[in-house]
Amino acid sequence: MLKGILSISGRPGLFKLVNPGKNMLIVESLTTGKRTPAYAHDKVISLGDISIYTVNDDVPLADVLEAVKAKTNGQPVDVKGLGKDENIRAFFAEVLPEFDDERVYTNDIKKLLSWYNQLLAAGIDTFKAVEEESAEPEKTEGAQ
Repeated sequence: MLKGILSISGRPGLFKLVNPGKNMLIVESLTTGKRTPAYAHDKVISLGDISIYTVNDDVPLADVLEAVKAKTNGQPVDVKGLGKDENIRAFFAEVLPEFDDERVYTNDIKKLLSWYNQLLAAGIDTFKAVEEESAEPEKTEGAQ
């Protein structure tokens, strides 16, 4: 689900991939709906490729966003209302208790919570791709 949502360095907000072009991508802002090009020299990263450091292993961003959604009952997070950095880190520790305290910075947590709020505002509230339940291949009947 998050593969088509992009963060572009130097540009505020998140973008939806509309169409890949030659030497550029056509992206649409989630907040304004305005379409713009993102060129090869822009640092573009898909939210589906981001993970959060934990003590044992990395956790995909989709899993972390689902945990934030569960913690907040699907409501936006008031980052400024959390206040100090210690409070933000304490909130995130409730969401992802095993996060690596040394490698995950407070600014990273703020950005993650900001992305969560932007995704909710854009109507995106499912962060994991829905698994297809097709354990057995479909049988087709044909003439013999």
